[in-house]
Amino acid sequence: MSTVTRTDGDTGGRRAPSTGSAPSARPSAPHTADSHDLIRVHGARENNLKDVSVEIPKRRLTVFTGVSGSGKSSLVFGTIAAESQRLINETYSTFVQGFMPTLARPEVDVLDGLTTAIIVDQQRMGADPRSTVGTATDANAMLRILFSRLGEPHLGSPKAFSFNVASISGAGAVTVQRGGQTVKERRSFSITGGMCPRCEGRGTVSDLDLTQLYDDSKSLSGGALTVPGYKSGGWNHRLYSESGFYDPDKPIRDFTETELHDFLHREPTRMKIAGINMTYEGLVPRIQKSMLAKDKEGMQPHIREFVDRAVTFTACPECEGTRLSEAARSSRIAGVSIADACAMQISDLAAWVRGLSEPAVAPLLAALRQTLDSFVEIGLGYLSLDRPAGTLSGGEAQRVKMIRHLGSSLTDVTYVFDEPTTGLHPHDIQRMNNLLLRLRDKGNTVLVVEHKPEVIAIADHVVDLGPGAGAAGGAVCFEGSVEGLRAAGTVTGRHLDDRAAPKKTVREPTGTLEIRGAHAHNLRDVDVDIPLGVLCVVTGVAGSGKSSLVHGSIPAGAGVISVDQAPIRGSRRSNPATYTGLLDPIRKAFAKANGVKPALFSANSEGACPTCNGAGVIYTDLAVMAGVATTCEECEGKRFEASVLDHRLGGRDISEVLAMPVEEAEQFFAAGEACTPAAHRILQRMSDVGLGYLTLGQPLTTLSGGERQRLKLATHMGDKGGVYVLDEPTAGLHLADVEQLLGLLDRLVDAGKSVIVVEHHQAVMAHADWLIDLGPGAGHDGGRIVFEGTPADLVSARSTVTGEHLAQYVGA
Repeated sequence: MSTVTRTDGDTGGRRAPSTGSAPSARPSAPHTADSHDLIRVHGARENNLKDVSVEIPKRRLTVFTGVSGSGKSSLVFGTIAAESQRLINETYSTFVQGFMPTLARPEVDVLDGLTTAIIVDQQRMGADPRSTVGTATDANAMLRILFSRLGEPHLGSPKAFSFNVASISGAGAVTVQRGGQTVKERRSFSITGGMCPRCEGRGTVSDLDLTQLYDDSKSLSGGALTVPGYKSGGWNHRLYSESGFYDPDKPIRDFTETELHDFLHREPTRMKIAGINMTYEGLVPRIQKSMLAKDKEGMQPHIREFVDRAVTFTACPECEGTRLSEAARSSRIAGVSIADACAMQISDLAAWVRGLSEPAVAPLLAALRQTLDSFVEIGLGYLSLDRPAGTLSGGEAQRVKMIRHLGSSLTDVTYVFDEPTTGLHPHDIQRMNNLLLRLRDKGNTVLVVEHKPEVIAIADHVVDLGPGAGAAGGAVCFEGSVEGLRAAGTVTGRHLDDRAAPKKTVREPTGTLEIRGAHAHNLRDVDVDIPLGVLCVVTGVAGSGKSSLVHGSIPAGAGVISVDQAPIRGSRRSNPATYTGLLDPIRKAFAKANGVKPALFSANSEGACPTCNGAGVIYTDLAVMAGVATTCEECEGKRFEASVLDHRLGGRDISEVLAMPVEEAEQFFAAGEACTPAAHRILQRMSDVGLGYLTLGQPLTTLSGGERQRLKLATHMGDKGGVYVLDEPTAGLHLADVEQLLGLLDRLVDAGKSVIVVEHHQAVMAHADWLIDLGPGAGHDGGRIVFEGTPADLVSARSTVTGEHLAQYVGA
């Protein structure tokens, strides 16, 4: 560990000059300004932290470890980074602060020695259809300027190459005061944008499959409409059957052209139906507004299923999915259009830009080269600039955010990373380590929340939190060097040198899942037989085509349960009980035991405390100041109306049940008066994935990334199906938790399920019955099967990058 010296007191001295000082000159004492070499945290109490006090050396690499849910993010992000950002925001005027998120001061007694924090987290990038890798970085902006200067034929300003700018023109009379007289003049204007007029810069067009909206062999009175919520007798149905534009007893296939237009596409028209004023609108625009304009994730399951069935998304036929107008695609530099440049793999685009030599735009070319080279250096050279930002994994999104910091001249700032190795193959982790060390060596403080031993090994300082998760965590178990951690005997220290050995005997497959001619994304007509009835791990470097093979080629449905990396959504009103569906059987059990309605036992429905509307706290908005949340005095934070708490089940009221940890609730609902098999099954699955310590009513917003991943896995374990497809289930998991996950996967396979895992973690690879390795590289250098067989065969062959790293891991 690098030693950190500290000096207290003002000596008034200066540093001795580095050269030219006389040998006899006494070194002067360090300047007081140089004594601030620690970030001091005292009495941190955010979330589950229990009066944590730590001293973190500045200009060093500090790694925070501990089991998932031990309080790492609460200390690093919720306390240190949050306070730094809050203090920076306070330096702006109140007018500017009004446009910024308001941040409350963290629960901490003393925070001393903070520097400006730059947070590089794993929050997914916005899934807006117009957001791409190029627009999320500066690459697209620089390319647009380049084409506006060098493109032939010349189109105009950079806006002419932007798919977010539509072409507009207009003319009219304007009134101008000139020389004391009012003069009318004719003016015209035009803006040349690059947006494709057909798809409006989205690259895809959506069409409604009319056969899913109605059965044309039936009449409206005979139940032709098949849209959810449009059943006979309902207002939605009456709007069409009683509109008077067509005969409701005539089959839709016999409608005239005018009648069909009125039925499907008529503009909004005011009318009276059964004496009530209503607005009639064609079925297609009405469904587009009521269903397609909403976020799909927030829809009820039966409506989401209808939308998946009825809406087809296809590449825009006019721009061929490039999002750009024909004019923007016609302008070229050295035979390459901006659409071609954005579709190139970034490593190829970097080589093309290096081949351009034009003194007039030399500074622009240099900046563009640096940005593109940063993509390659950080291991994202396999992406293209037109890749939608919403399709990036959490690890990819985090590395894209890192790009703008790589060439930064800033020093003495604090960089805060949240598991930067997520989604990285062991081959790429060394590259990430080098980047973290480079940021440190420029004089920055680097704080990393991480589980991977390869990253912990390069730390100058380690802070280990624990000893457990949730209420059993929140304390500092160890602070010091990596060697000290190994000898400390904490959970992390004991597991740091764990090495799983390849299985001596592997299970025999019970069948195969055939994939033929897979060509999604970068796959090259891959033919592979995935064994069923075993634990099959698909591996390979980031960008080699693993997810494309597993999610893009394994047919959905047919008993396939897919658990991808999409983050679980939920507000502060959501909790593990609502997310997993556990609250439904609990409400019904309470209602049955007390002879009342189930809705009374929902804090979001009839049983909610009227003062706080079931939130448990009252929020006071203070505009530019941080809002204040105070516990509701009426319900004392229990969220329910007082009369609801008189109803009991097994001697407990609903608020006491929601305050139980999963382990206690599992026993409570297993037997006796409170015996509820449906609730017990869900609780058992939550225990199986290692979430026994979570309380049922804990807001989802307070869960760590690893806890969210396991909660999603527990929910899907209840789905009916024989094939589980898991995408990096070890993301956010501590070394000790990985063992528990492997036990769970074994139990699933032993129960007759087939488990297919996309994974980089060597312990999971070594534990597999069958490995499928893709590569050899990323992007167009990947997309092929480079190995199929058992882990032991891969270790002995060492024929691939994965084989080399797995052999090193198991000590072969």
